[in-house]
This record gives sequence, C-alpha cells and structure tokens, in this order.
Amino acid sequence: MLQGLRAWFWQDWIWFPAGLGWADLQNKDGKVFGQIEDLWVTVPIALCFLVIRQVFEWKVATPLASLLGVREKSRVEASHNPLLESYFRSTSKHPAQTAVVSLSKQNGCSERQVQRWFRRRRNQERPNKLKKFREASWRFTFYLLAFFAGLGVLIDKPWFYEKEEMWKDFPKMPLIESQYWYYMIELGFYLSLLFSVASDVKRKDFKEQIVHHVATILLISFSWVVNYIRAGTMIMLIHDASDYLLESAKMFNYAGWRNTCNYIFIVFAMVFFITRLILFPFWIMHATVVYPLAIYPTFFGYYFFNGLLMVLQCLHIFWFLLILRMAIKFLPGNNIVEDERSDRDETDDSEEEDEKEEKKTKNGPVQNGHSPLNNNHRKMD
Repeated sequence: MLQGLRAWFWQDWIWFPAGLGWADLQNKDGKVFGQIEDLWVTVPIALCFLVIRQVFEWKVATPLASLLGVREKSRVEASHNPLLESYFRSTSKHPAQTAVVSLSKQNGCSERQVQRWFRRRRNQERPNKLKKFREASWRFTFYLLAFFAGLGVLIDKPWFYEKEEMWKDFPKMPLIESQYWYYMIELGFYLSLLFSVASDVKRKDFKEQIVHHVATILLISFSWVVNYIRAGTMIMLIHDASDYLLESAKMFNYAGWRNTCNYIFIVFAMVFFITRLILFPFWIMHATVVYPLAIYPTFFGYYFFNGLLMVLQCLHIFWFLLILRMAIKFLPGNNIVEDERSDRDETDDSEEEDEKEEKKTKNGPVQNGHSPLNNNHRKMD
C-alpha cells in the first residue's frame, strides 16, 4: 500500500508540466542533476553546525561580548517558597488577581509580596543578555558569510540579471557544483535552527519562526528535488541580504551601543523593505507565478511551490509590521531600538515601591511588638 501511495505521489503530472518528468532529471551525458537522496547530506551538516555553534559561542562570541561591554543586569532571585513554586510550575506563571488573593492567604503574606515573588521568578527564567548576544553573533556570522558566498555563486549567472533565465530549458538544467554546496549548507543551517529552537531564546513570534523554518526547509528541499534550483538560489540570497544586518543591530543593542544599533537598524529596515517587499514579490514571485504561465500549463508543483512562497511573503509582511513598531522608537524621547520579539525583563519599579512601603510600615504601627509586613516577610523567606 505504501509503495503504491509513493508511486502515485511521485507521478510526473503532479510535479512537472505535461510532457516532462523525472526521466529528464536522470544523470546522463555528463550532466548532473539534483537527486532526492542528496538531501540526507544536510542532516550531518546540521549536526556539525550545532557543534560548531557551541564552540563559536564559547570561544568567539563570549570574548567578543566582553570586549564590546555586554553587561548583565543583576536580578534579585525569588525567595524559596514551595507553595508559590508549585503554583508557578503547575498552574500559571501569571496568576490572576483572585489567585494572588488566595495564595497570599495560604502563605500568610501580602498580595504585593506574592506579585513581587512571581515577577522575580519569571525574570529568573528569562534569558540573559549574554545568551542573546551569543545567539545573535552566531546568526550574524552565518548570514554574513552565506550572503557573500551566495553572491559569489550567482554574480556571473545569467538568471541573476534576467528572471526569464530561471526557467530556460526547465527542468533540464544541469547542476553546478557551487549550487550544490550553497543549497546543502543553507538547508543544513535551517535544520540546525529547527533542532535548537527549544533551547534558543523564546520570542513573541515563536510560532511564526517555527512556520518560517518549516516553510523554508520545505521550499529549499522541494526546489532541489524538482530542479527549481535557479529560483531557489535567488530566494536564499534575497533572504540573507538583510538578516545579518538585523543580527548585528541586536549585538550592538545588547552591548549598549545605542547610536550604532539605531544606524544599523535604519539600514536593515531599508534593505528588508527593498528585498522582502519589493524584490521578492515583484521580481522573484513574478518570475515563479506569472512567467511560467507563458511557457507551460499549470500543474500541482507550480501551485505547491508558489504556495510556500506566499507563506513566506505573509511572514515578511508580519515582520515588517514589527519593524515599523520598532521604528517608532526613533521618535523624540526614545534612545534605542529594541527587538519587539524579545522577552524582556519586567521592570523593578513596583519593587522599589514595595521597599518604600516596607520602610514606612516598619516605622509605623506595630502588633505585638512587630510590624505586620515584617512578620509576613519572614514567612515569605
């Protein structure tokens, strides 16, 4: 049954225009084409990237963070409290007001102290600046090298300048060795990001990031198998063109280099807008959606490939809206651009108010020789 399903799934009419098929992608007469078996190479490449990343973050990113002056804000740890810890782990990290009231009564402390404990406990689980800096520096290094490597691969190719060349002689377009390594390394890197997503810094667009990684892996893999390689290389180059700028802006952000971060972010926003919202839809997608219709009748592979491109374009629009939100921080009174996706520490303003209140209470009325809040404080500790 599975064999029959597989045979049906890979039928020529599904993935190729009429009259063309998998037989046209067989290696012969000295011409080499991408094969589905080649994709297994990306798994060990992804594992190698995970190892290289650990070494890079330890030997390169950490000393660089120290050199740039990345300083971690000291965090006050939540006091040991089994009752609140159990609620934090099993029920909610953000208790509702009714829960706060109930917990304060069970614990014999004030509602404000319960809220403070949960705030401090949440901050303990948030990644520190050094972790964020190391991740950003790793991605910056890869995206920068990948962009210039891709540029070197494509700069002398005719389809870099003429989009019609992307489909010339499709699918009988022989594979070039530089294209092979460009594809395998890019796909291996995105696989490594998917493998490490559980341990990486969680951001507000976590789900969108997962969708992006999966769509990118499917897109790269599919374009390799059906020999959409020329279009695939252009798509990868378009994406790498702005990513390294964002990661470098994050690095300077974590280091506190405010002006440098802002200037790089301006450049990033312009490059992102040009590459993702102009070149990608009006050049790349025009070449994959409109131009093929003048050559071949539509087929399922055409819709599948362009459907993945539409998913990426929707994510581009979503992220550009986040970029606009960050751009608001350039208005007077704002000194730095923050990554809107980051999970930032909760402010300690309310803690300062708590401390003032405690001092007032200590100097105020007492019960049985002790201030009520001070008694509660001992119970919390």
